[in-house]
Amino acid sequence: MALGAAMWRGSLKRQHRGGALAPGNFGVLVGMLLGAAIGNKLVFLIERPDVALAIWQHATLTFPGQSVVGGLLGGLIGVEIAKKFTGQTRSTGDAMVLPIAVGLAIGRVGCFLAGLHDDTYGLPTTLPWGVDFGDGMPRHPTQLYEIAVVLALGLTLHRARFAAPGLAFKLFLSAYLLWRFAVEFLKPVPIAYPLGLSGIQWTCLVALAAYTPLVLRAWRRPPRLATP
Repeated sequence: MALGAAMWRGSLKRQHRGGALAPGNFGVLVGMLLGAAIGNKLVFLIERPDVALAIWQHATLTFPGQSVVGGLLGGLIGVEIAKKFTGQTRSTGDAMVLPIAVGLAIGRVGCFLAGLHDDTYGLPTTLPWGVDFGDGMPRHPTQLYEIAVVLALGLTLHRARFAAPGLAFKLFLSAYLLWRFAVEFLKPVPIAYPLGLSGIQWTCLVALAAYTPLVLRAWRRPPRLATP
């Protein structure tokens, strides 16, 4: 994540938006970090209501576990709230696409190395690239799948040029939510929700239903005319 933060600061400088500690950018940074921290834990507890119940019953302030989906969605909400308070109207997400992709990829390396101690491993498989994480059962290396997907997605959108500001980030987030919904079918479901879907999958579906109209609106937005 430190590398991702450094890349984001470099992107801001290349876009002549000042440093990360510039007044407007600092507010966005604080909003992003607070929102991501809250969303990170909240979506994990949606995924694991048994853990949420144990926390409630024991009245503990310890909140184990985390969720990348929750971190991204919470960070997005935090940024938008911060922009309202600071009066910013310009898009800030495009500069974060590649840093987020790199941060996710590095994080998944840690998940892969953690093996069975991390809940990101896949279901058993007979495919030749199945990985034994220590229980004698070759499993889908879903962490490696995600590394490949987010890096390809991040690099593609980083190099693309869109007329609408913010569209690259919107496409990245939407694609990641679709990816997470799909890849969760290759993972054990800790607690099944309606239709046998996991809490992460339902979170992705709800987020996509709310976010897709914004993506389509940005996609259809006419390009800005250059000022003389």
